[in-house]
Amino acid sequence: MNMLKFLFSLIFIIPVIFLGGNFWIMQFTLIMLSVLMMFLGSFSYEWVQLSLFLGCDLVSFGLILLSFWIIFLMFLASQKIYGENLFKMYFMLVNFLLLFFLFLTFSVTNLFLFYLFFECSLIPILCLILGWGYQFDRIQAAIYLFFYTLFASLPFLFCLINIFLSKFSLNFLFFSLNMNNNNLNFFTYFFVILAFLVKMPMFLVHLWLPKAHVEAPVSGSMILAGVTLKLGGYGLIRSMNFLFSLSIKFNFFFIILSLMGALIVSLICLVQIDLKSLVAYSSVVHMGMLLGGLFTLTNWGIMGAYLLMISHGLCSSGLFCLINIVYERMSSRSILINKGLINFMPSMTLWWFLLCSSNMAAPPSLNLLGEIFLINSLIMWFKSLGMLLFFLSFFSAVYSIYLYSFSQHGSLNLGSYSFSQPSLREYLLLMLHWVPLNLLILNCEIFIFVMI
Repeated sequence: MNMLKFLFSLIFIIPVIFLGGNFWIMQFTLIMLSVLMMFLGSFSYEWVQLSLFLGCDLVSFGLILLSFWIIFLMFLASQKIYGENLFKMYFMLVNFLLLFFLFLTFSVTNLFLFYLFFECSLIPILCLILGWGYQFDRIQAAIYLFFYTLFASLPFLFCLINIFLSKFSLNFLFFSLNMNNNNLNFFTYFFVILAFLVKMPMFLVHLWLPKAHVEAPVSGSMILAGVTLKLGGYGLIRSMNFLFSLSIKFNFFFIILSLMGALIVSLICLVQIDLKSLVAYSSVVHMGMLLGGLFTLTNWGIMGAYLLMISHGLCSSGLFCLINIVYERMSSRSILINKGLINFMPSMTLWWFLLCSSNMAAPPSLNLLGEIFLINSLIMWFKSLGMLLFFLSFFSAVYSIYLYSFSQHGSLNLGSYSFSQPSLREYLLLMLHWVPLNLLILNCEIFIFVMI
């Protein structure tokens, strides 16, 4: 029942928003809820803390905690909204609703409720892009985001109805690994996972992501990269339980497509001149490797996918914060203009180096452990993938070095100031991304579980 009590405590944040109306009160409330969630959490793969419709295991616990952490950091990054009073009350309300829907999405034990809150989480993100986006193209970006995910999710709803009519239950806890039924055919399998593949996103259905990232405010980019992409991975982990018999037949196609797509997109990263677009395409590369490992249906693959979901959420969110720090001073995200930043903000170059190295899975980041697990699972599944994974890892390092070296080195734009001191808030924001990303590996046994 702890999850239900925690849900009610989350609902009581609403008076804090309308009575306090202060960013700092909201941030303090969120960090306290993160600490409470940490103590209430489950460190095993068994379902515990069950109420009538809420429950928590290791995967959902980690992603709920990540949601609280990222939304707390979103407030810290969006100081401009607070300082210039850009509808800050509405901004706080939209972020709270987003947190509320994400908490419910990751904690419900019913597939239909999961679908409902999965779709509800789109609405606050749509409001963030439309309300606080930077350019007029944000309308097109919001339409891309909405219709890509909505059209892919609609067949999923019909499949849920079909499953319910054959099984009379949509509860995760009643699904076993050997659910063989004539109603579960290839089309059911395809339409169920399609909703999650678009959300990840997988190569060929990824075009909405760079568009949404480029037009979104920093808070929108942080939540998109940090948590929203993880909804797809979480849904796949849950749906593989009742699609197991079909998955072992058809997953090979999606593994090959994901890895080949990740390799192609890693080459696309090398020709990007928009900093945000480069980091957005790098997210597609990471999600491609994550999908490949997850679809092997091995313990190593699923553990690696879970590790990469947590680490990518922190790393990409930190990179978007860095890009926003530069954008607020230079009024441009072009890599052709933002050169020689080591002269412009010398102390920020260290954070660029730390987060770019984490993005290429350098030790001691959590990305390294996740990619080791995923590469092992893929090579165990098919040894000939070794060469493909070698090139994928190589080009992932290449575009991370490209991002760092082209932005930090070179001649400084003469239209810029020679020196700009970052604020203490910005140092704190980057530290709260980097420290969990690199210190969690010291206690990595909490991420290791055995599928039942």
